[in-house]
Order: sequence, then C-alpha cells, then structure tokens
Amino acid sequence: MIRRILSFVLLAWILGFAWFALLLPQPADISKTDAVVVLTGGPNRIDRGLEILKAGQSRKMLISGVDRDVKPRELSAQYEGSSRYFACCIDLGFQSVDTRSNALETARWAKRNKVRTLRLITHDWHMRRARFELDRALADDIIVTNDAVASQPSLNALFKEYNKYWLRAVASLLGI
Repeated sequence: MIRRILSFVLLAWILGFAWFALLLPQPADISKTDAVVVLTGGPNRIDRGLEILKAGQSRKMLISGVDRDVKPRELSAQYEGSSRYFACCIDLGFQSVDTRSNALETARWAKRNKVRTLRLITHDWHMRRARFELDRALADDIIVTNDAVASQPSLNALFKEYNKYWLRAVASLLGI
C-alpha cells in the first residue's frame, strides 16, 4: 500500500514537471493595463516593461527587486530613450530580495497607486511561482495579466523552479 502511494506521488510529480517544463507561460498581447510590474533578475524583463510604456499601454511601472546601490539615472542610462519614462512613470522598488517579497512590495505599490489592472513581467520559467505569490499578496479586485519573457531555461533551472513552486504551495497550505 505504501509503495503504491509513493509510486502515485512520484508519477504525479513527474507529470507535473512535464507540464511545468513543456507548457511555459507565453508573452501577452499588448493590451492596456493601469500598471506594469517588472521583477528584476534576468535579461529583457525591463526592456519588455519599457516597450509597454512606450506603446502607451500602461501609465506606471514598478521595477521590483532593485539593488539599493542602483540610482535611477544609472539605470535609465542603460536603456536608450527611457530617461523620460524614468522621470515620470517608473518607480524603483528597493525592498524586495526574493519572489515572495516582490509580491508584497508590488501589493503595497499597487494599493498606493490605486491600480486595478496589472501586467506582471518576468521570465517564462519564473511566471508561475511569481504569479502564485502575487495572487496571495494582492487585493482580490486587481486583475493581473501574465506577460512572460521567453527564455531558454536549462533543465536544471526548470527542476529547481518547479520544486520551489511546490515548496511554496505546501508552505502556504501550512500557513507559512
């Protein structure tokens, strides 16, 4: 009986991993939202957020998880033609250090800015866990659109992220 239960759990984990790895979230269409949140930690994320602002599809952007030593002027210098957006429309979030604290920082920012619709930008392999944390932190009336930046994650990166996702799901069930 125990062997059957363990076999079932292992099979469920393997099938879940296949779903996780093969059906990564995709980029969203450019539809209007009140705001964009970009989680730092990988290439092309901020570029995607700036693309949304430049297209006039959002009015505000939060870059969450910015290192405390980064200055807005230094960051804007890395993105050609973005200084005007850094002056008016982009907030830098210095409070978060991981995905969970990104979600908490985003929830506080969204409340302060009266955001009702939000576009979440992160890499495809990170989107499910980021969205899980964000859904737990945000008010229920905020509509979130996933906008995954396509990448080529290694099998090792997918394996780690899948396990982090399930560990957070179990921890949240336990109230942690």
